[in-house]
Amino acid sequence: MNETKKNTGSNYLVQGSILAAAGIIVRLIGLLYKIPMTRILGNEGIGYYNTAYEIYNIGLILSSYSLPLAVSKLIAKKEEEGLRGDAGRVFRCGIAVGVVTGGLMTALLLFGANHIASVIFNSPGSALPLKVMAPTILVFAVMGVFRGYFQGHGNMIPTSVSQIIEQVVHAAVSIWASYDFMRRFAAADNPASYGAAGGTLGTLIGALAAFLLLAVLMIQERDNRRMEAGMEAESDYSQIMKLLLLTFAPIILSQFVYQLSGSVDNSMFGLIMGGKGYSEKERMFLLGIYGGKYRLLTNVPVAIASSLGASMIPSIVMSRVRGEKSGVQDKIYMTIKFNMLLAIPCACGMFFLASPLMRFIFGDGTEMTGQILMMGASAVIFFSLSTVTNAVLQGIDLMRKSVTHSAISLGIHVVLVYIMLEKLELGVYGLVIGNVTFALVVCILNWRAIGKTLSYRQEVKTTFLLPLIASVLMGAAARGIYEGVHALLHSNAAAVLCAAACGAVLYGVLLMLMHAVTEEELKKMPLGRTILRLGRVIRR
Repeated sequence: MNETKKNTGSNYLVQGSILAAAGIIVRLIGLLYKIPMTRILGNEGIGYYNTAYEIYNIGLILSSYSLPLAVSKLIAKKEEEGLRGDAGRVFRCGIAVGVVTGGLMTALLLFGANHIASVIFNSPGSALPLKVMAPTILVFAVMGVFRGYFQGHGNMIPTSVSQIIEQVVHAAVSIWASYDFMRRFAAADNPASYGAAGGTLGTLIGALAAFLLLAVLMIQERDNRRMEAGMEAESDYSQIMKLLLLTFAPIILSQFVYQLSGSVDNSMFGLIMGGKGYSEKERMFLLGIYGGKYRLLTNVPVAIASSLGASMIPSIVMSRVRGEKSGVQDKIYMTIKFNMLLAIPCACGMFFLASPLMRFIFGDGTEMTGQILMMGASAVIFFSLSTVTNAVLQGIDLMRKSVTHSAISLGIHVVLVYIMLEKLELGVYGLVIGNVTFALVVCILNWRAIGKTLSYRQEVKTTFLLPLIASVLMGAAARGIYEGVHALLHSNAAAVLCAAACGAVLYGVLLMLMHAVTEEELKKMPLGRTILRLGRVIRR
């Protein structure tokens, strides 16, 4: 039994990396399919799509987004306590909660789409894509409980595979439907709105595909669930439901406030810029660049933090149940360090290669898009760190702190964005600055709470400072390589790919030369032993 616990505890980073790898694949697919979709819809259509998606995302968070975390956390706790019967009851109560909350939110968005899009976001054209996407919430609510069940048992593979299948189907349907709807409704008053609705149709069909896969896997688990029903339990269904709701509600509030900044940006931009004389088409064009290009690109590496955070919560819960304070601290340390080793170079790469990346990925060589990415590249670091620290707070039962910190940051964010839009007239650049400062404030507040509660302080030199130095050197070298290759070949794509490949190798070599990662740390990381052997060869 002790050996099993040891393996479970030491496996969390590998399982998290499986989920992180799937998250990166999902984000890359999302990035790749958005390229043709952006060209089909144009910045205006992507503006409608992103505005509808922000509204949908808020509905998803309020109804069911946090169910996987809550279910996985409770199942992990009950399993560690040996109460498998209670673990089964957590799953069944989760299904009930998902059906009710997901169903209610789906109905609200279906029937309230026109009012929400027109009055709150000043974007009537976003109502149609929102209606098409609304039923996805109910699908996600139930599917999230399935994912939470597997994650609570330390198995990230079903979630990972289902996410990839979901995104592949999502991408294929979105591209086809966007093109088909734009062509089919070309004579309509607002064809870009119909095209955006085609894009959101992919969200629904992709979710249904993933749901079917997870349903099949859950049927295969039915014998285990029947066994759990007859195993030891200490709580009846009413107690389990109460416990689930008490766990679920703070996580919902935390995620809701944390994710609300994007919707607040869209709403404030629509209302304030509309008051300054910008037409809906002009506003959607700018929001298409901000949300459909800048935020889409910077969110790719943040997927690592989201996945590692999701896998870390059950593991932290298990260590706390066993009273292993050092185990909790070690998990926090390794997760944050592994995350920063990836997030910091991504941010520096985006800063030094901002305009070439935008031209390579989106075919957009305008000065504005490059400036936006350069100005907001640091958001990758702050959002990655705030996402992980939020997961830590949830794992150590400080969900209320997570809510409070996100609310404080959101309040500051609203004031700053209002000043930058209304008084300083910075336009879309004001949204970028607000995006960075929001995550930064959350990071600072979360760090204070974690340090105070756990008497924990993250090591700075090898977690932040050395990776930052290596990343800056890598970024400057990558820019030089880009300019040289571009001058020789006159090809932006070839220059970007060459600069990125050389930069990645250089960064890895610099980390080893600076001794930013110890051998013991490498052994705990995914592919760490392979990297360690390669490093020994290089040092010879």
